[in-house]
Amino acid sequence: MTTSLDEAQTQPPPSDYRLLLPDGWFRIDLEPERREQSVDALLSRRFSGIDNEPRLRRLVRQELIERAANAFDQGGIELYLSLQQAGSLTIPASLLITLVPPRQPGAALPSLHNLAESIEAEGGGGRTVSITELAAGTALRMRVDPDAPDMRAGATAREDEGSALPSVTLDYQLRVPRSDMHLLLTFSTPLVQIADAMVELFDAVAGSLTWKDQ
Repeated sequence: MTTSLDEAQTQPPPSDYRLLLPDGWFRIDLEPERREQSVDALLSRRFSGIDNEPRLRRLVRQELIERAANAFDQGGIELYLSLQQAGSLTIPASLLITLVPPRQPGAALPSLHNLAESIEAEGGGGRTVSITELAAGTALRMRVDPDAPDMRAGATAREDEGSALPSVTLDYQLRVPRSDMHLLLTFSTPLVQIADAMVELFDAVAGSLTWKDQ
């Protein structure tokens, strides 16, 4: 079945998207009415079998709720945290998904190529910017290493890191089809010693992105 150009132009934006995440990644619901319940479910999983750390659990709960609230206030729609295990250790990493609207109502978002040129013009070490093709469309990819200024393609909608630990971040930003919005995937990990391996994992997750039609 073919679709005419006129029909394609009147189709609505995708209703949703799909991502394939590794086992052990937990989704925190950022919506205010479901946020605390979601955090509590994560903590039940994280502290399963640990009964003597009530103070640590309270501190982690407060930090996660604040982090989720900050992400929501900045346009975040989903937050994933890694609970993957390597032996007895948890592999720390996160993914924040944000919808980026135009800066002003009715204004057009800059093209991904223009964004890339603007970021490159700023200079600064530790940043690697490129335009790449995903199954979901053309994307702006930017890796930021710890020695670089924290400037991202989606600087208008960033996750509050809430930590002084150095980290490696990887952004993928791409246009939502048939809309004036961009979707921003922001991956982060403090495991700078194995940053390349972690970035490979992040690349694979971003590459799994597909759109769901109505």
